[in-house]
This record gives sequence, C-alpha cells and structure tokens, in this order.
Amino acid sequence: MKLINRIKKLSSQICNFSRQRYRYCCYDVWTDMRSTLPVKIIKTLNLSVRAFFNGDIQTKACALTYRTMLAIVPALALIVAIGRGFGLQKMLQDTLIENFSSQRELLDKAFDFVNSYLNQTSSGVFVGVGIVVLLWTLVSILSSVEHAFNDIWGVKSGRSFWRKVTDYLAIFLILPVIMICAKSIGDFVPNNLEFVSPFEFMTPVVNLLLDFAALAMVWLFFAGVYMLIPNIKVKFRNALMAGIFAGTGFMILQWLFISGQVYVSKYNAIYGSFAFLPLLLIWLQMVWVICLAGGVICYASQNIYQYNFSDEIGRITVAYRLKIFMAIMAVTVKDFLNEKTPPSKEDIVANYGLPPRLVSSSVNFLVDAGLLHRVVVEEDDEGFGYVPAIDPRQLTVGEVIQHIQHCGSEDFIPDFNRSFSGVVDVMDKAEFAMVNAMSDTFVKDIIITDLITVDAEKASQQNNN
Repeated sequence: MKLINRIKKLSSQICNFSRQRYRYCCYDVWTDMRSTLPVKIIKTLNLSVRAFFNGDIQTKACALTYRTMLAIVPALALIVAIGRGFGLQKMLQDTLIENFSSQRELLDKAFDFVNSYLNQTSSGVFVGVGIVVLLWTLVSILSSVEHAFNDIWGVKSGRSFWRKVTDYLAIFLILPVIMICAKSIGDFVPNNLEFVSPFEFMTPVVNLLLDFAALAMVWLFFAGVYMLIPNIKVKFRNALMAGIFAGTGFMILQWLFISGQVYVSKYNAIYGSFAFLPLLLIWLQMVWVICLAGGVICYASQNIYQYNFSDEIGRITVAYRLKIFMAIMAVTVKDFLNEKTPPSKEDIVANYGLPPRLVSSSVNFLVDAGLLHRVVVEEDDEGFGYVPAIDPRQLTVGEVIQHIQHCGSEDFIPDFNRSFSGVVDVMDKAEFAMVNAMSDTFVKDIIITDLITVDAEKASQQNNN
C-alpha cells in the first residue's frame, strides 16, 4: 500500500513538474527578463514552432508559391544564362534532370522553352521587350519576397525605385552564383578528385569535407537572403543562424522530394506529365514555409526581447495603453526641451524598460495621430528619432487625449448618431469633461525618472544585444 501511495505521489509530482515546464516554455518564458543562454534558446525554439504553425506564414507561403509559378521560367532562364556564362549550363541541366528523373520529358521541354526564350531576348526585335519582361518578372517576385520579410521585421516602407534597381541587381548576381558554386563543389570536384588529392586514403575525408562545403554554401545562400532582402540592417551572425536552419531544412526537403520521385513515377501512367505539377506546388509551398520560418528566426534572434510580455500586450487595457502613449509623449517633450538628440524607439526601450513591440506600435500610432514627427538622426535606415509635432511648451494632457481619441475613422455608420443619440451625448460629455479637466496640465510638467538601477542597465544591454 505504501508503495502504491509513493508511486501515485511521484507520478503527481512528475505531472506537476511537466505542466510547469510546459507553461514556462510556452508562455512564462516571455516574462523572464534574464539573458542566459537557456532562456534565449527556449525563446528561439518557441518562436520557431509558432512560426511553423502560424497561419500568416502559411498564407504568405501560398502567395509566394503563386508568384513563383509565374516567374519560374524567367528565373530558370536567368540561372541557365548565368550557368552558360560560367560554362556550367549542361551541368545544371543534368543536375535538375537527375533530381527529377521521373519527369525527364517535361524538363526537356522546359529547357527547350528556356533556350528559345533566351535566344529571343538576345537577338532580333524582341531583345528590348524580352529583357524588360524578364527583369520585370524577377523584380516582381523579389518585391513580393521583400514585402513578406519586411512584414516579419515590422518595416512599413520598402525600398525606393533606385535602391530596388541596385540592390536587386546585386541579389540577382550574388545568390545564383552561390548556388552554382554549391552545386559545382558537390558534382564537379568529386569527379576530378584524383587531381585534388593524389592520396587514395584521403578520399573519404575529402568527400566528407566537400559535402560539408556544399552544405555550407547553401547556408550562405539563405544567410544572404536574410541579409540582403529585408529593408533593414540585419546582423550577419543572426542571418547565418537562420541560414543554417533554413539551409538544412531545404536540403532535407530536397532529399525527401527526390526520394519520393520513385514512388510518384508509378502514377505517371494515370496522370501523365501532370503528375509533376502537384508535387512542384507542394515542394514550392514547403520551401517558402521553411524560408519564411527562417526569416522569423533571424528576426527573433536579433530582436528576441521584442516578444517579451507578448500575451500581456495582446490583452492590454485601453487605460494602460493611454498611459503608455502619455509616457512616450512626455519622454519626447522632455528631451526636446532639454535640447537632447531626438529619442529613437530603441532609446525609449533602453532608458525606460518598456517592451519594444509596445513602444514600436505606440510610436507609430502617435505619428499617425499627428502628435509626433519622425526625423532623421543618423544616415542609415535605423537612424530615426521622434520629436513633438505640436509646440511642446503649450501641449497639454487634454490635447494629447483628444488627438488619441480621434485618430482613425469615425462617424461613418449611417444614422448612428440619431439611433444612439443618448449614447453619443453621454460619451461626448465624458470626453469633454476629461479633456477639460486636463487642459491646465502640461505634458512638460509630468515627472519622468530615468531608470538607474542595475536591473535596468542589464535590460538595456539585453535589448541592445
């Protein structure tokens, strides 16, 4: 009997411990402000799982899959053209046919179409139109990818036209070359291994190193994607971490897809050449899911504390959000009157310990409400500070509340004021009373205390890291 009771007690303790660990890993970790390695790993894994099962990622992947289908021929033409320039066109074609051996007939037709496309764009009357169509198609798909990554990073503005021309040209030249080099290492070098290493006993070691080098080139390809495409400064170490995740996932998916060709070929008698189409769509969908999930990991590893208190922010009350708005206005007014450098979002987070996502959304709202102006502080993409848009010496708390309450669309429902005249009158009186009560309180007179504790300094260092 005692043994049974001990077993029950032990099982109950294990269940309680498991529930506590599960709750911590899923929810409570975002309220843990420590910067230890285990906490960072748990947060990164948490975001990775959320990203994979996030409906937005799936939706973006579907949209990019459609865009890719439209751009697949111009993209393939670009790769073949670059391969032709390096003398690797045949190797690239043979590699694709080897990977999709069950669809050799369809790939042969595709390459014939690509070669015809390149011939038309390189000679005759179609030279100008063909190049324009090719570049426009590729710019269109890359713009869609940039928009998806900017959405992950919370960047509202995309590249200007001239920056698209220069940056996209660099992307078109750099990334395909990296993939070609990765394939060359994996295919060309082993076939000439006797010239690389004359010692036969070194062959397995060299093969292993070459396989790793090819995988490393794929990692660099995805790292380049995460560094070059978003319209924001991305640190290399964070891009490389995400590139390792996405590159490894891409290679595993490639292996599964190639292995599955053997089983799919049995159904060619039923579906014919169309058997390749559903597999291609599934493959593209999974590739974009992996790529976008890697983008989220890159963002999370660089801004891991952006997700702190995410659950609380999602349930924030109107009253508490109003206090956050007023605090940010007080900070900008104080720094302006003291002739300090206009504070950026990062400065407000570091100096006052506020959650970064809440600061970002609040500052953007105050700009839309006409209470703050965005000014350039440094000559880079992240050098924006914020100053009051209204005379800070005369700005009152009541005026701030009035701007906040009337930011956005209102009075657009027909007959609402007549149907709910009593509600409208009461709410107007309540708003007038609040604004009038605060009309003599100036924002400049609100007391602000910078954080000077050791914990605040640690939080600042965490956010900077």
